[in-house]
Amino acid sequence: MAEPKKLAALRILQILHRHSDIDHPLKQEEIIACLQQDYGLTLERKAISRTISELKAADFDIRSCRGGTYLATRTFEDAELKMLIDGVLQSKHVTAAHSKDLIERLCGLSNKYFRSHIKNVYSVNEWSKTENQALFYNIDVVDEAIATGKQVEFRYNKYGIDGKLHERSPHTVSPYQLILRNQRYYLLGRSEWWKTMSAFRMDRISNMKLTDLPAVPITSVPDYENGIDYKRLATSMPYMFTDTPERIEFEADVAVVDQIVDWFGKDVRMTPLAGDENKISVSLVASPMAMKYWAMQYVDYVVVTKPEHLRKEIRESLVQAVKKY
Repeated sequence: MAEPKKLAALRILQILHRHSDIDHPLKQEEIIACLQQDYGLTLERKAISRTISELKAADFDIRSCRGGTYLATRTFEDAELKMLIDGVLQSKHVTAAHSKDLIERLCGLSNKYFRSHIKNVYSVNEWSKTENQALFYNIDVVDEAIATGKQVEFRYNKYGIDGKLHERSPHTVSPYQLILRNQRYYLLGRSEWWKTMSAFRMDRISNMKLTDLPAVPITSVPDYENGIDYKRLATSMPYMFTDTPERIEFEADVAVVDQIVDWFGKDVRMTPLAGDENKISVSLVASPMAMKYWAMQYVDYVVVTKPEHLRKEIRESLVQAVKKY
């Protein structure tokens, strides 16, 4: 069924968006053919030229060349869309099915030629993705709880040897913030069970419910009397542990300076180690539990020197690891 001609301007803009770019300009006869085939609209050349001029006057970046007419500017450049698609692919908190849907919609923001450059759209199932279909519903519940000052209840699950999530202990939490860290969403909140700040992986939560219980004010949580220090959170908790940060010192090879900055930021104190130009001394404030795991990850390049209790924990862990080999 033919559409009314008053829609012609919109349809021509859609045709240019879908079928044209600087390398693929459209001739007037091609635009006329698309209008007829896709929308049942019949327009003469003069009407096409007039409509394109009106679109240009309305600040749409439509340009003409010897080969025809094309839409020169879109909301997102192709390079930006590729970056967004990479972000979706690497986001472990988005299911494979949702990732594919998001990528399809992102591709729709460019023309038909863009899709041929996105080979990884069809390999989305090969990426490590959450299987929790309720993730975005859970996020909505948490947002409402934070906005209304209420606590939430949920089950916090763990993976079994069958590779599937299994329900574990129930939790009641005063939620304060959702944090995106290491490609995972975490709920930062005060646990009624532990009475301390805890970080819960959102993709491991099920049976999320909003309660009528008022949330405990964050100012009453130890170490959070002044609210959340996001800079400290980003640099002192690389593995999202919520124990009290301490001053930690370690020696490291110069070769891992990039990794130190990546994990802890640019504000850590790094000084050359006297007598060895290939080593540095580092001082920072971090979660001891997180630092234990981080130091063991870089055990070939890093030696924790203070505090002594952390050195002892790392030493004991390494001894037990050696026994296993």
